Amino acid sequence: MSKSGDNVVSEAQIAVHWREEEVFSPSAKFIGQAYASDPAILERFREENFPECFREYADLLTWDQYWHTTLDSSNPPFWKWFVGGRLNASYNCVDRHLASSRDKVAIHWVPEPESESTQAITYQELHRRVNEFAALLRDDCGLKAGDRVTLHMPMVPELPVTMLACARLGVIHSEVFAGFSGGACGGRIADSGSTVLITMDGYYRNGEIIDHKMKADEAVITAEAEGQEVAKVLVWRRHAGQFASQSPMVDGRDFFVDEVLKDYRGQLVDPVSMRAEDPLFIMYTSGSTGKPKGAQHSTGGYLAYVAGTSKYYQDIHPEDTYWCMADIGWITGHSYIVYGPLALGATSVMYEGLPTYPDPGRVWRIAERLGVNIFHTAPTTIRMLRKVGPDEPAKYDYHFKHMTTVGEPIEPAVWRWYYETVGKNEAVIVDTWWQTETGGFMGATLPGLMAMKPGSCGPGVLGVYPAIFDENGEEVDSGSGRAGNICIRNPWPGALQTIYGQPERFVSVYYEKYCRDKDSKDWHDWPYFAGDGAVKTADGYFRILGRVDDVINVAGHRLGTKELESACLTVPEVAEAAAVPVVDDVRGRAVEMYVSLKPGSDPDGVEAKVAKAIEREIGKIARPKKVWIVADMPKTRSGKIMRRVIASISNFSDYGDITTLANPEVVDSIRHHVQSEKMASHDVPRELTFDEIEEINSFGKE
Repeated sequence: MSKSGDNVVSEAQIAVHWREEEVFSPSAKFIGQAYASDPAILERFREENFPECFREYADLLTWDQYWHTTLDSSNPPFWKWFVGGRLNASYNCVDRHLASSRDKVAIHWVPEPESESTQAITYQELHRRVNEFAALLRDDCGLKAGDRVTLHMPMVPELPVTMLACARLGVIHSEVFAGFSGGACGGRIADSGSTVLITMDGYYRNGEIIDHKMKADEAVITAEAEGQEVAKVLVWRRHAGQFASQSPMVDGRDFFVDEVLKDYRGQLVDPVSMRAEDPLFIMYTSGSTGKPKGAQHSTGGYLAYVAGTSKYYQDIHPEDTYWCMADIGWITGHSYIVYGPLALGATSVMYEGLPTYPDPGRVWRIAERLGVNIFHTAPTTIRMLRKVGPDEPAKYDYHFKHMTTVGEPIEPAVWRWYYETVGKNEAVIVDTWWQTETGGFMGATLPGLMAMKPGSCGPGVLGVYPAIFDENGEEVDSGSGRAGNICIRNPWPGALQTIYGQPERFVSVYYEKYCRDKDSKDWHDWPYFAGDGAVKTADGYFRILGRVDDVINVAGHRLGTKELESACLTVPEVAEAAAVPVVDDVRGRAVEMYVSLKPGSDPDGVEAKVAKAIEREIGKIARPKKVWIVADMPKTRSGKIMRRVIASISNFSDYGDITTLANPEVVDSIRHHVQSEKMASHDVPRELTFDEIEEINSFGKE
């Protein structure tokens, strides 16, 4: 039950607001060439064939030693996949393609400045670069299998080279999104125990060269303050022989990669044979409480899962040119720019900069010039391109067969523009639901077999069996219109193995809520709690309603409220802080911060200080849309800030019953202050959808 003013909305009434969208069928042309066009594949991945069905994914890889146990579930929920098997991820993504495809382009890298030439990096060239850098990491840095290395790099080809060089040695890489601050990077260095930081001097963004190396000094200082010493900082250079940073190199610690690499020209490094369950990488994801969580992903299970989902859901064929416009600093880039497509021997496009630079036609010019026929991006980018250049796609002669959307639910109206204008009514759309923790797609339509429905991701993917549970652990019936928590009933190969260094947190966050018997060795008793709300229609399609915890999804980037609020509290004048989401037609959600000040503090300049603190501690992506200084926060009698109330105020939504608050009188004064200023500046949001109202009403719910 949820409240909206004095009106109580029951779960059954949600059905009244649920509008079923029309379905769109894939074209006969697409079906005719699709990898998954035979319904027999659905039979092969039925639950009675679990877990052996995932052999089909693992058999896409080259194994040094075949496995003897597909799924070891003896220590739930710490599942182990393809036990006894050995392989190397770098070998699978590079070496094994040389015999047949050494001259094929592995990566088209497009710099942001149009005056610079696109790099066409063949598999042979990628092999050379990966081997040379692996030799440097091994011999110059002394790195070996099991060591952790932090990467803080933008969208340049040196990033996948670095990842694959680490994988070649069995070194666990932890890439931090380049937009995050040095402080955020430093915290992740400390958590992972990295002794080496690999970074870049600068990169282009919106026509300007961004000084990136300057963040390295802050990262090292932050890591050392948390007890982790960084022995070496390796700096790739954006332009050969030039330095794009004002930050001086530190003698004995900082080294230009190109200068050291000269000693390793032409060297070959044998790929280290890793156990299937050995970690491949750590990727940090925001949580609703505490520090970011280091999602640890395996070598064999993860690589098999992203190869299989890339083949069947992205439908990448040898002759295709595939462009995922995500950032490798996020899980989408790891899975569907680097490891999945390269494991299949695909030709993948990487773009350095903003999709709207220097004008809204940039993306479509790139697609036309390179012959891209598979396109993959997030609803935030689609909304942005629709807003600034709604008619641009028609000006360019490209033709997509397939388009993916990822990172957050896509609104039906935006979906239709994507289908009709970007896809020119030719391309199938695969709307995906998944998470950093899941490694790969969890909900999506098989493009050659299933109809598309705007706003719905589709059913569970092959071998994944989702269900919606209510708070009592009872399954919510399909077609009932009732919302609940979407969960995955079974293990799958792409899932995180653990939260790095925090196995107890791993169990409590993802498995404790719906575990039926903590002593059970049966995987059926250990459903995975995704933390997203959803509804399921009678035809088995899921519609994702958003987070059920306090995480704000800004342009597909998950920002934890605790990180945001902690950054605010570094400002000396700030006593309390609360982060809330506001609906934003371009970014999906934006952040607004509410702060109350310490007694006697001067409010002048505090808004700017808070914004600067968040930018410093987390990064520009987290910069709040607005900082509100209030006399006090609405609180429960136990002292908990009621984020639901202030989120409703920011979104001009009904904040419901406040009679149980310890200080209900503050709500009216906050509402008057915030909403009158918003109205004066014409910053009133559009009328919210029912799903958005539900999301706001449940934000920070006790």
